[in-house]
Amino acid sequence: MYSSRQDTKRTENCGQIPGQRFQFFTFCRNSVQSVTREKQRRRLKRPGNKWKERKVEIKRGNEDKQKRERIKESGRKRRTPAYKDNLSISWDNGRTFFGSSFTKFSAKPTEGIVCLTLVSLKHYRHNCAIFTEDQKDSPSELAFKYAIYKINKDKTLLANTTLVYDIQYVPKDDSFRTSKKACKQLSRSVQGIFGPSDPLLGAHIQSICEALDVPHLEARVDFEPTFKEFSINLYPSQDHLNKAFKDLMSFLNWTRVAIIYEEDYGLFKLQDLVKSPPSSRTEMYIRQAGPGSYRQVLREVRHKEIYKLIVDTDPAHMQQFFRAILQLQMNDYRYHYMFTTFDIETFDLEDFKYNSVNMTAFRLVDLEEPKVAEVLRQMERFQPIGHAILNKTGVIQAEPALVYDSVQVFAHGLAALDRSHDLRPANLSCEKEEPWDDGLSLYNYINAAGLHGLTGHIEFNEGKRNNFKLDLLKLKKEELVKVGEWKPGTGVNVTDVGAFYETSATNITLVVMTREEKPYVMVKEDKNLTGNARFEGFCIDLLKWIAGQVGFQYAIRLVPDHMYGVYDPKTKEWNGIVRELMEKRADLAVASMTINYARESVIDFTKPFMNLGIGILFKVPSSQPTRLFSFMNPLAVEIWLYVLAAYMLVSFTLFVMARFSPYEWNNPHPCLGESDIVENQFSVSNSFWFITGTFLRQGSGLNPKVSGRMPSRLFSFMNPLAVEIWLSMLGAYVMVSLTIWIVARFSPYEWVEPTPCPSCKCPLQGGHVSALDPDSDDIPLPRTVNEFTMANSFWFTVGTLMQQGSDLNPKATSTRIVGGIWWFFTLIIISSYTANLAAFLTVERMITPIENAADLAEQTQISYGTLEGGSTMTFFRDSKIGIYKKMWEFMETKSPSVFVKSYEDGVKRVLEGDYAFLMESTMLDYAVQRDCNLTQIGGLLDSKGYGIATPKGSPWRDKISLAILELQEKGVIQILYDKWWKNTGDVCNRDEKSKENKANALGVENIGEISRENQFCRTFIFLARRNASEQV
Repeated sequence: MYSSRQDTKRTENCGQIPGQRFQFFTFCRNSVQSVTREKQRRRLKRPGNKWKERKVEIKRGNEDKQKRERIKESGRKRRTPAYKDNLSISWDNGRTFFGSSFTKFSAKPTEGIVCLTLVSLKHYRHNCAIFTEDQKDSPSELAFKYAIYKINKDKTLLANTTLVYDIQYVPKDDSFRTSKKACKQLSRSVQGIFGPSDPLLGAHIQSICEALDVPHLEARVDFEPTFKEFSINLYPSQDHLNKAFKDLMSFLNWTRVAIIYEEDYGLFKLQDLVKSPPSSRTEMYIRQAGPGSYRQVLREVRHKEIYKLIVDTDPAHMQQFFRAILQLQMNDYRYHYMFTTFDIETFDLEDFKYNSVNMTAFRLVDLEEPKVAEVLRQMERFQPIGHAILNKTGVIQAEPALVYDSVQVFAHGLAALDRSHDLRPANLSCEKEEPWDDGLSLYNYINAAGLHGLTGHIEFNEGKRNNFKLDLLKLKKEELVKVGEWKPGTGVNVTDVGAFYETSATNITLVVMTREEKPYVMVKEDKNLTGNARFEGFCIDLLKWIAGQVGFQYAIRLVPDHMYGVYDPKTKEWNGIVRELMEKRADLAVASMTINYARESVIDFTKPFMNLGIGILFKVPSSQPTRLFSFMNPLAVEIWLYVLAAYMLVSFTLFVMARFSPYEWNNPHPCLGESDIVENQFSVSNSFWFITGTFLRQGSGLNPKVSGRMPSRLFSFMNPLAVEIWLSMLGAYVMVSLTIWIVARFSPYEWVEPTPCPSCKCPLQGGHVSALDPDSDDIPLPRTVNEFTMANSFWFTVGTLMQQGSDLNPKATSTRIVGGIWWFFTLIIISSYTANLAAFLTVERMITPIENAADLAEQTQISYGTLEGGSTMTFFRDSKIGIYKKMWEFMETKSPSVFVKSYEDGVKRVLEGDYAFLMESTMLDYAVQRDCNLTQIGGLLDSKGYGIATPKGSPWRDKISLAILELQEKGVIQILYDKWWKNTGDVCNRDEKSKENKANALGVENIGEISRENQFCRTFIFLARRNASEQV
């Protein structure tokens, strides 16, 4: 066939091993690549072999003249073909071109290759298209001819070039003869090869083209995802197709699927889908079947109760597959068939249009697009008698459309290259293996071509189709309709969601299993009701809406054992609703049934209709009991300690400073006497001092002798009031002080003697009055003492702290500054204390022994449990979190049992006290809404949802899921929730915010501790007085 100069090993050694069809293909392909790799690396290093455009010098010597003469001679020999159809050809000065139709040039159709010759006004070029023998006069061949005809007719695309072809056919599955024929055509200056559609033959041709740098245009399935040099494939890659199938399966939520394929390479096409399904829970049943085994395989699928099927069969046998479906009556609403073919519109589906079977497929050709419809109308006029490109309904198959587009892509790439430079002749040989110098440039122009063809937008990335679109078709009641599309970048986009749950089976009655649970499902008290009328509740209303949306009748049944369904590891069996669904005794389960992994492994769930989590139900805590020292609650212990320390420090400071001030020393027994000299004690400074003392609610004694001063420059205490308020207060302070001073000037009661004894003439010495001479006529005065003793200093600070004042009045400037600071301090402390005390006495305080799940786990006084046989019990049993494992160990070993049979039993046990019930937040909310003595503790422990359960693989799951999504978008589910949670039954009218802010009336119990303290003080004083009287 062809060999390498660097390797003496010839590819003829590639022999087909019996039974190893695919191994043969891989071995031969690797041989071709290995013998040409070194040669290609050397070629790429040539100076002239670059991406830039090159000008080719045309030599018009004797050799060129001889070639033209040979071509003319060969044309004359083929002037009268052996057979014709409705095609013709004319000749003009040795140039070959088309008239209004085509001519077949070979004397007889051998087993060969379709060769395409380009006859240019300047150069002669050849191209080749390969078809197998079974494709003779097929739609693909006719589409190829029509594409060439249309290009030749369009003089704007290739103005100086006419395409001429020579058709030969090759046997199918004969790679040796195919390669030999291809090499023979390449020796005739072929500049491009089209086809074949057979995967094995196409792989061999691609290897030859890669070795000789000849563009290879394909429209076939390619199993290898790796990049292939000089290959242009218009067929979407298998990676993209598998991704499309997986996206659709994910949208339809398929978890149990049967894959039926016919050809040996059919499983290779879907290998990515099999290896990595859209969900880890997906179960796949894979079988190979042909026309003789269709019924047997379908019977096995029906026996396994698999209702989702992916079918990859030969289009020629599709009608036999349809007949087997009808014979086995696998055409009802439960079955959904997804076909891998792009030609589902070309088959007769009349027998399936008026039942409820689901059929889905993708297509490449958008028949509704105006440009495509126009091309198809022209094809229909062109096609010869007896053969047709389109089928009877005017629909074109995917392969002819891809062949047509491949010729268009080649022509556009060739036209782009012709605009830059001329192509040099391709003198190629499989023996010499010398690559074509201009092959790389032509390949790059073809790869860069972008246009809109029959199969949509055409764009390539390294020779593979990119940025294309697949239309999603769904069989509805009368015809196949487009319900969405798929693109590599965006995935599946379903525009008609309702098409996947429409059904004509309105007379079907489904058995719906449920369990009585408020407010989801409740049995009415009226004993005369029968059937579905006996039930009411949230789930019953939801079921009515879904049945109306999807279209089915239903009969409600209560589960016999009153259990939702829990797996028993000992018996390895399920109970409750789950078991009923597994054993097909029910079609649906509509209840407050939680979706979890264990249940999902044996049954299916729809999309959740309600989201929730596990909460803690507890009894509302009682009020805080009154204690003896509860009056200390408004302030923290640290604050009380700071107040005590300040009290001690200020008292000691007053005592020390009063020791050194002469103004704090006076006569303990002043002399009584009258004097005509009087002095008004309300001077300007004393008047201001009086107002200051009264403003701070401490009094002043009306006798200060020295004005006070501002002791600090820190004004942060002024922040609580605005500047205007402080200025107004300052103005009032000044006005009142001046008013008192003026009024005191005219009041005789404000004038007193300046000294206690006006007749005494006693000089002061060292802060005290010395005794007079015995011979003196003056009245002797006793020795003066200081009023601020240690006891009096403490008494002064206590009196001011309690806002009661004392009979001690500081007279010196220093003691007044200290006293003023202390008064301001007590003002802030007492005001803050009073504000907090009012809140503590009037607002009811609750004591909550637990705040969250961690508090429950750390104590044993309060028991806690769950519903027996529910998902909450399973959550704690299977949890790997330390706190939840510890809680499960407590619940499992606690005696008596902490598990309850129903939610009502759990609520009753909570109201009895010392019990916390772990339950779903929706049921918890329902219980709290109806009993003000119940409350929720902490947040949610997890996040999950309620869903409608179906048996594994049920066709109703997808339809009901879509109906739930629609009801959620319309707000119907929220309306039903408000109806049964907030507007039905005896609802507790509680307002959490008003409860937190509302003040209760002050009662005897609030001030009882104060009364007890007063009684204690009175008793102590009475006993002290009695003891004093007894001693006297």
